[in-house]
Amino acid sequence: MRTPESRRMITLEVRGTTKPTPAFSVITLGGPELEHLKPMGFDQTVRLFFPREGQEGLRMPRLSSEAWMAELLLLPKSRRPWVRNFTIRRARPELGEVDIEFALHGDTPAATWARRARPGDPAGIFDMGLTYLPPAHAEWQLLAGDESAVPAILAILEHAPASLVAEVFLEVPGADDIRTDITAPDGVRVRWLARDGADTLPGSLALDAIKESALRPGRFYTWVAGEAALATGVRRHLVRDRGVPKPDIAFFGYWRHGRSSPG
Repeated sequence: MRTPESRRMITLEVRGTTKPTPAFSVITLGGPELEHLKPMGFDQTVRLFFPREGQEGLRMPRLSSEAWMAELLLLPKSRRPWVRNFTIRRARPELGEVDIEFALHGDTPAATWARRARPGDPAGIFDMGLTYLPPAHAEWQLLAGDESAVPAILAILEHAPASLVAEVFLEVPGADDIRTDITAPDGVRVRWLARDGADTLPGSLALDAIKESALRPGRFYTWVAGEAALATGVRRHLVRDRGVPKPDIAFFGYWRHGRSSPG
């Protein structure tokens, strides 16, 4: 992951919330400290800090290095905030605002906080940089993800050069979650896959669709993220069945079905 040379903890507050589709919520965060964030576009990842239910206010780490993890672990859970990774969906530096888009997975801490977030609620971020780093030799790109990676992929497409050629596979919980207003270069083909209540592992529709697809010729760069089985499954298929060089594949298991990340 490429990170900025200078990073710091940034304390913000909720300015508003919107729901683009039933399974997603966008939280707008703002505050004067955003002047310390350098927007890079694409899949710019941040650590998002938000209070646990019942906490009064938000206790942010004082340290702006990876030592902040140890600092938080020394706190009792009653004072420790939740910390999760998210992509900046959009940044508006002129307004001192960023949007963070949430896939509302069940009753996870992040989804629960996103559902109840109201203007004035505290939150904080710590910039983690980019993972989307296409090499110059790539003739085209394969981008794939389940709902947890939809915000990152849509942000990538919005910041992509007009010359981008890409095949995109996006899996979402239901047909009502398919976006019809996305921004992407003309050479990008987006395929939406909706589970619609089907008893299938999240990510399996996207994985099967990629396996069955007649991909474009030429050397390509892959960025895939989401449920762990999707990320590893795509990589395994491309390497074993299609002979894709491992360095041309960036894969990230954002979550694992049936498990919640520790707090």
